[in-house]
Amino acid sequence: MGAQQAQVRDRFAELYGAEPEGVWAAPGRVNLIGEHTDYNDGFVMPFALPHRVTAAVSRRTDGILRLHSADVDGDVVELRLDALAPQSDTHWTAYPAGVVWALREAGHEITGADIHLTSTVPTGAGLSSSAALEVVVALALDDLHGLGLPRRRLARLCQRAENVYVGAPTGIMDQTASACCEPGHALFLDTRDLSQRQIPFDLAAEGLRLLVVDTQVKHAHSGGEYGRRRAGCEKGAALLGVDALRDIAYADLDAALTRLGDEEEVVRLVRHVVTENHRVERVVSLLHAGETRAIGPVLTEGHASLRDDFRVSCPQLDLVVDTALETGALGARMTGGGFGGSAIVLTETTTVATLTKTIESAFTTAAFTPPRIFEAVPAAGAARVG
Repeated sequence: MGAQQAQVRDRFAELYGAEPEGVWAAPGRVNLIGEHTDYNDGFVMPFALPHRVTAAVSRRTDGILRLHSADVDGDVVELRLDALAPQSDTHWTAYPAGVVWALREAGHEITGADIHLTSTVPTGAGLSSSAALEVVVALALDDLHGLGLPRRRLARLCQRAENVYVGAPTGIMDQTASACCEPGHALFLDTRDLSQRQIPFDLAAEGLRLLVVDTQVKHAHSGGEYGRRRAGCEKGAALLGVDALRDIAYADLDAALTRLGDEEEVVRLVRHVVTENHRVERVVSLLHAGETRAIGPVLTEGHASLRDDFRVSCPQLDLVVDTALETGALGARMTGGGFGGSAIVLTETTTVATLTKTIESAFTTAAFTPPRIFEAVPAAGAARVG
C-alpha cells in the first residue's frame, strides 16, 4: 500500500472509528481534442491524468450517507438516503450524494456508506475533478455491493448524477475517461454508443511533451453559459432535422449552415461542433500514421473555433495559446468546457523550460494570477488501490 492510501485509511479511521473496507482512486483528465462534442453525440479524445480523487469507503445498513473531504474545511456531513433529491444540494457533497441517488434510482440496493475523500485534481481547472469524484464513489460502491456494473454503465450513472442531481448539463466524456482510460493511451470515444479505441500516445518516446497550463480562472459547468451553448446546439439539430449535430457530415457543413439562414448564434455553434468532430478524426489518423507532430496545428485550429465560434475562451486562455505559439510550440488550445480552466501546449522536449518561463512572464506582464504549469502524462483509469 502506498503512503497516500495509508494516510487516507488512517484519516478514515479517525473520522469514523473503524478501518475502511477499501480504498479506490479515479483520475482527472485532459481532453486532447473534441470539445463540446460529447453532448452532441460526437467524437472526443481524452486521456487520464496522474492526478486523482482517492476515497476510503465502508458500507452502512441504516440509510445514512456520511461524507468528509480532506480538501474542504468542515466536519463530516450526514445525509439520509431517503431525503436525497435532485438539485437539493449546492455544495461539494452533491456529487457523491448524486451518485448514491443515481445508483438507487437505477434499482441498486445501496443502504448507506461512510466515505472519506482527498484529491490532487485541481478544481475548476477544466480537468474533470467532479467526474473523478463521481467515478471513485460509484466504483467503490459497485465493488462493495458486487453490482458488476460495466465501466460504460458506471459512467452513464455518474453522468446522470451530474446532469439531474447536481444540475450541470455535461456530456459523457469526463466520466468515461475517468473510468476507462489506460496508461500510455488516449481514448478515442464515440459518445453516441460509447464505443472506444485506445490510441497509443507516448510523447516522450518522440521527444515531445504536452503541458497543461492551469490559468487559475475558475469555471462552473452548472452556470448558465454552458447550458446556453448546449441548448443552442439542440436548437441547431432541431432546425436541421437531425437527432444530434453528430449527424451533420463535414462534407455537408456549408449546405447545413445555409439552411440555418440568419440564426447567427446557432450557425456558429453548429460550425464548431461539426468541424471539431472532423478534427478528432484527423488527429486519430495522424497518430495512426506516426505523424504526431502534425497534430499541433489541428489543436490550434480547435482553439480558434472555441474562441471565435463557440465563444468559451477567456483572455488568460488566449494568452497561453498566443504566447506558446510565438515561442515555438507545435500547437496549443484551451481544454475542457471553457470560461476559464486550462490550456494544453504540444511542444518539443527541448523547449519546455523556455515555454514555461515565457508563459509565466506573460501572465506577470498582464497582471494575471500566476498559472500552474505541469506535464500531462497519460495515466490509468479508476481502480481499487487498497
